[in-house]
Amino acid sequence: MTAPARFDAQKADAHWQGVWDSQRTFAADDASPKPRAYVLEMFPYPSGRIHMGHVRNYTMGDVLARYRRMTGHEVLHPMGWDAFGMPAENAAMEKGVHPRGWTLDNIAAMKAQLKRLGFALDWSRELATCEPDYYGHEQALFLDFFAAGLVYRKESAVNWDPVDMTVLANEQVIDGRGWRSGAIVEKRKLSQWFLKITAFADELLDGLGELKDWPHKVRLMQENWIGRSQGLRFRFVLSGGASSDGGQVEVFTTRPDTIFGSSFVAVAADHPIAQAAAARSPDAAAFVARCKQGGTTAAELDMAEKLGFDTGLTAQHPFDARWRLPVYIANFVLMEFGTGAVFGVPAHDQRDLDFARKYDLPVKRVVSEGDRTAPVFAGDEAWTGAGMLVNSHFLDGMDVVDGKREVIARAEAGGWGEGTTVFRLRDWGVSRQRYWGTPIPIVHCASCGAVPVPKDQLPVVLPEDVDFATPGNPLDRHPTWKHVACPWCGADAVRETDTLDTFADSSWYFIRFASQPKDRPFDRAVAENWLPVGQYIGGVEHAILHLLYARFWTRALQHLGKLEIAEPFAGLFTQGMVTHETYARAPSDDAQAMMEYNGVSPWLSPDEIEKRSDGIFVKTTGARATVGRVEKMSKSKKNTVDPLPIVDRYGADAVRWFMLSDSPPERDLEWSINGIEGAWRFIQRLWRLFDAGETSAGADGALDRKVHQTIAGVAADIDALAFNKAVAKLYKLVNAIEKAPPSASRTAAIRAAMLLVAPMAPHLAEEAWAAAGGEGLIADAPWPAVDPALLVDDRVTIAIQVNGKLRDTLTLPKGVTREEAEAAALASDKIVSFLAGKPPKKVIVVPDRLVNLVA
Repeated sequence: MTAPARFDAQKADAHWQGVWDSQRTFAADDASPKPRAYVLEMFPYPSGRIHMGHVRNYTMGDVLARYRRMTGHEVLHPMGWDAFGMPAENAAMEKGVHPRGWTLDNIAAMKAQLKRLGFALDWSRELATCEPDYYGHEQALFLDFFAAGLVYRKESAVNWDPVDMTVLANEQVIDGRGWRSGAIVEKRKLSQWFLKITAFADELLDGLGELKDWPHKVRLMQENWIGRSQGLRFRFVLSGGASSDGGQVEVFTTRPDTIFGSSFVAVAADHPIAQAAAARSPDAAAFVARCKQGGTTAAELDMAEKLGFDTGLTAQHPFDARWRLPVYIANFVLMEFGTGAVFGVPAHDQRDLDFARKYDLPVKRVVSEGDRTAPVFAGDEAWTGAGMLVNSHFLDGMDVVDGKREVIARAEAGGWGEGTTVFRLRDWGVSRQRYWGTPIPIVHCASCGAVPVPKDQLPVVLPEDVDFATPGNPLDRHPTWKHVACPWCGADAVRETDTLDTFADSSWYFIRFASQPKDRPFDRAVAENWLPVGQYIGGVEHAILHLLYARFWTRALQHLGKLEIAEPFAGLFTQGMVTHETYARAPSDDAQAMMEYNGVSPWLSPDEIEKRSDGIFVKTTGARATVGRVEKMSKSKKNTVDPLPIVDRYGADAVRWFMLSDSPPERDLEWSINGIEGAWRFIQRLWRLFDAGETSAGADGALDRKVHQTIAGVAADIDALAFNKAVAKLYKLVNAIEKAPPSASRTAAIRAAMLLVAPMAPHLAEEAWAAAGGEGLIADAPWPAVDPALLVDDRVTIAIQVNGKLRDTLTLPKGVTREEAEAAALASDKIVSFLAGKPPKKVIVVPDRLVNLVA
């Protein structure tokens, strides 16, 4: 092999990326007879620049995809763009650009950036969710769901983002704020479209048990979100005031066993009882209005101060007519959960305890806490652990399970309650009051109601001539687009101006990657040849939103007979984040506050600081800077590192190698320039090894075993996505090859090493393969075969001790006799020197493990 002494990464990257493109090396063949492998990373939002998180995510998937090709699979490894969403509209408002142009420009930029990293992607299947040839098919699927009764419209309390001017799903509200804008979310009532995900609640929950190759934490997060609960739905009889519901209030509880610990009933602000109270009392009306300004999710309400308004009503305890419970309107009860009414058991629920302490309500222990059984509960922390029922009349002495059973049985026998199952999961509100999304294909007619757009009129295409000067949805204000004839009666009608939640776009894109006919969303037979996705890779932040919606969408398609599969992703891997030190200016506190007040960020990017022996300084001013915590790379903290300059300097393979080698892939990876330089040096070291060029004769049994053990080990590690372990094995193999004398075994080992590094450093591997006269592309070469006989070590390392202390180690044939082991130990130079010519008093041999000499 004759090659340059130094690997020219920039030249090799450009050359081999061009070869792969021109030969369509990574285009998947739907007709291939090979076993299928579908590898997919969560597709990106086209923000305009890739970041290190993208690089890590896509490098992991790329290694697996390339490895699967080498092991004889037909691989589908596509790429596309989750292209709808608010950032494009924000750009339109702030910069005066059209969302479509902004998005397509960003896609072109990011595509070029991704190509610089040499990912083995099938670009022939590229899609963007903002294109009519994608969202038109999504509209067709929406209409199929509508016809099947899985879509409906109703007026409901919604989470309104006053900055983005749109509705948010509960999952999109984080700490009371919109997940994109950060604005405080308000409660409003609007007519909204919903997908009936609750119809699949049992299936979605039970199906988690089949997902053996998903992380346990993700399955648990979905299980908790779906939240199946067994409990009691029952009615309290009311007295003491007017009531709009026949003098009763219905509640649901998962803890009927604690009914003797109840001290109040609470209803939501929009419950009929609260509305009746508000109509009677200005104070009640003011409290209801205050509640509507608060949080909208259960998590937020748990964190908020617990507030109530006494309606003057009382509820009769079902087991004791003399026992009356005050009825409050409470800010922590939601109408959307259960019945919109609860009974409070302060001793055994922290929320109820906080409320009871505030309003001086009784707190009675009904579940024992160890040996504490007294009814008086004096603590400030509710007891929610296990125990026996106490102070509960006929329930005393029962455990919780038996107590629940007994109360439900008595309620059903008495006709005042029913045992039932409820879910925390709510139907998916998909209406969004914005332009840049999939138009909902419905027409509203005064005579016919909500009418589906005929499929031969799809796609309903977004108008180009829209105005973003005024906040809100431009489709509402468009002079012509929304005005159409009713498809049924021909009368004047208007289009639905809401667009679909962008999570709808990502709920089926993996199916469209697998099959892309022009006249329908997908061909069932073609899609099912690829599905489910064998390995899906992405961030754990999508555990509830995207992954749950995609599971629902797939099951809905199965329900309609459009797919056979029930689960979209057979394997799921959630990678860790890429982190970096944070840097900030170090002025006085007053100066820092003034900077923030004036909109100047105190944070500094890595490019803005200079590290010296006496500290860290701002390059432009020489002022001292401070080093903060290592945190996830983010624009707000300015601790991002642009991958492209790093690729330009060190080459794609060095960047890929660093992403794989420095940390277990499920853990966070701290970016470091020292790490990337170390990866670059190893790439150069590999190049020098591959350039060795000798063709010596002779065998090296130890090296042969090392090679075959590495082949098997690296394969197992890639299969397990343990990329850092695979890299560690390759380091050891390279060390062994470098130390080995010339031989035919060493020549074969170098060739094997080229193949083993090919999924991780593909440009280097292609260059070395070509220089060595390898046939075709190494991307098309088979994974090296393993000789099972060489996987078993026939040599062992034996510890040599003197008086119990380690003095030497020897490598001897496995199964060596006691006499041979003793002789080898006594012949060791170190042992001869230590014994100084004196024979040992005793020799202890543990076969294949150690020799201990008693001197």
